Amino acid sequence: MTVALEELGFGLNVDWITPLSRCYRPSCWPPARDWVVSEDRSGRVISRWGDHKWDFSHIAGKPVSLNFGDGPVKAAMSIDPANADLLRFIVTWFLWGHPSVNTVSNLVQAFQSIRPIVALCSKNGILASNLMRFPKVLEQVPSIIAPSAYSTTITRLHRLLDAREKLGFLLFDTEGLQRLALACPDHMSVQTAYIPPRIWTYQVTRLRECLDDYLKHRQSIEDCFNFCLDAYAHNSGSLPNALTTKLIQSRQPFTASNAARMTAGLFYGPFQITAKRFEIHELLGKWLDGCDNRIDLRKLSSYLTLIQWVGLAYIANFSLQRVEEVATLRADCLRFEIDEKFGQIPIICGETTKTIQDSDARWPTSPSVQIAIEAMSHVTYLRMRCIRVHPWISSTADELDNPYLFIKSFEPWSPKPKTQHYSLNRPVSDYQAVVNKMFPKLFDLQELTITEADLKVARMLTPNLPEDEFVVGKVWPLAWHQLRRTGAVNMFASGMLSDSSMQFLMKHSSRLMPLYYGRGYTKLHLNEEVEGLVTTAMYEVMAKSMLAAMGERFVSPHSADQKQAIVVNLIGDKDAKALARAARRGEVHYRETRLGACTSRTLCSYGGIESVSRCAGGDGKKPCADVLYDRAKTPTIETDLERVNQALERLPPGSPRHNALLMERQGLENFLNVVRS
Repeated sequence: MTVALEELGFGLNVDWITPLSRCYRPSCWPPARDWVVSEDRSGRVISRWGDHKWDFSHIAGKPVSLNFGDGPVKAAMSIDPANADLLRFIVTWFLWGHPSVNTVSNLVQAFQSIRPIVALCSKNGILASNLMRFPKVLEQVPSIIAPSAYSTTITRLHRLLDAREKLGFLLFDTEGLQRLALACPDHMSVQTAYIPPRIWTYQVTRLRECLDDYLKHRQSIEDCFNFCLDAYAHNSGSLPNALTTKLIQSRQPFTASNAARMTAGLFYGPFQITAKRFEIHELLGKWLDGCDNRIDLRKLSSYLTLIQWVGLAYIANFSLQRVEEVATLRADCLRFEIDEKFGQIPIICGETTKTIQDSDARWPTSPSVQIAIEAMSHVTYLRMRCIRVHPWISSTADELDNPYLFIKSFEPWSPKPKTQHYSLNRPVSDYQAVVNKMFPKLFDLQELTITEADLKVARMLTPNLPEDEFVVGKVWPLAWHQLRRTGAVNMFASGMLSDSSMQFLMKHSSRLMPLYYGRGYTKLHLNEEVEGLVTTAMYEVMAKSMLAAMGERFVSPHSADQKQAIVVNLIGDKDAKALARAARRGEVHYRETRLGACTSRTLCSYGGIESVSRCAGGDGKKPCADVLYDRAKTPTIETDLERVNQALERLPPGSPRHNALLMERQGLENFLNVVRS
């Protein structure tokens, strides 16, 4: 066990506990049994690490204690001393490790989710750290987890798996968590829908097109906006006057009335003349409804608002944030952190709406969100010209220097407020309302219409979709919360579920985001619910991948009989429902690879990730007997083959790297020959 003590710290937000307090961090690891784990405001010792109970009533303001079960036990199940110490280690990590719990209620929930598992091990006479070696005991675990707490329990077990080197043990390994996920009861009445890859790809591609169009014309848009603003300021006497007083018809600079030209002021005729002058006429017509006959000045503001909504949706697709959290992002929200393996990792910084202490939360994201932030920032800074001089807006210096990306319109031609109290923040509408009512030209509803293939994939990940809402021939009902779940699943399932275009869109984030989310990167303050969402999706995808191996999509490079033998070995003669029971008994061995799946029951030194030459017989030998080829990975393998051929042309023949790539190419070609036959 190697733990840097300076990284540990008391997680609960208690005003009298400081780095000088005895309970703030342990002085050694493992902690000494007499180390103080809780003390009151006066410094009096309440509980020590080796106590049978840890009392936090003085912090919670009500009776709260954690009973480890190795003392006088009343209602709680007894736990032997060795297992009780393992439970103490786990709770220590939850409270002093990273990420730590931040409230007493969260601490109690974490304790109550793990204690029954440790107690079960004690009852069966085994150490909880050896649970994975006892499949009969492992089979009993799902029955002792409350259905409502199943997902969060898996998340906490995954967090312990990440911390196994610091703890010196683990309860569940990856395969064990996969089995646990397969046995998950259907607790939720209606789970959040997973957006089918075709529909997801279409909406993301269309959002990107809209942002690209804006950035391509940004200078023209800025020049036109400032030109119109200057005209209103001139005819109103000043910009503050223009913002608070409705300009009479005869003074409006963009009017078709001849009478207007008889008064002193600037007049340029209908706005569509100005739009053509600045070469944005066709741009507005492409994205906004009602521009076929005439474009009035309010369409310019509508277009700026559209870009804000599009940027909001684009970021939500790639960051796993709630839409309310995206709506509070500032102009400087995108940062880059350096990772030794992957280089620059884009990180969105903002406030989470779910946890108390995450005023500076982090979300690993895709590099492509930079264009959304760039476009939204440009709109914001255009509108800041009005905000800075608006007499009814009381903005802080921070809001002026680092403005929000999602704000209301304040242009002189926009409707004036009914009161002299303006809120900067724009309310968040449903995604459906944005698509159907506010900006109907954004998406083609025909492209969002559900097909048989769409519904099949959607039900694969969400079997209990409402049948009256998700029907072939109906438009897919897009919702903000769907983007979060779909993004989490896509990080792990782009090879299993998606077509080539979606793989292209997801490849950058699907490689980087799991790296950070999956290992609980220490520099990030991750929203606990997002962590749970990602962890659940990861094991859910593992389970679904295993089930997919039963179908025609997977093929053995040897023969159909070999495929059948592998499937029988994998799941026996059971149906899909029985697979969960087989998994819990340790009868299922499955790991996804670049080619498809590895079903070996032993540790494979070749991997099938960095190189596939041994798996597919690229080294001149027969392909591995435990490999299954996934036909859905054909586009990716074709791309890999092209990349290998290009690399071979640049390398000197006979060099070690050249020889290795020759075997890799042969393995890739062997795969394609099998799946195409």
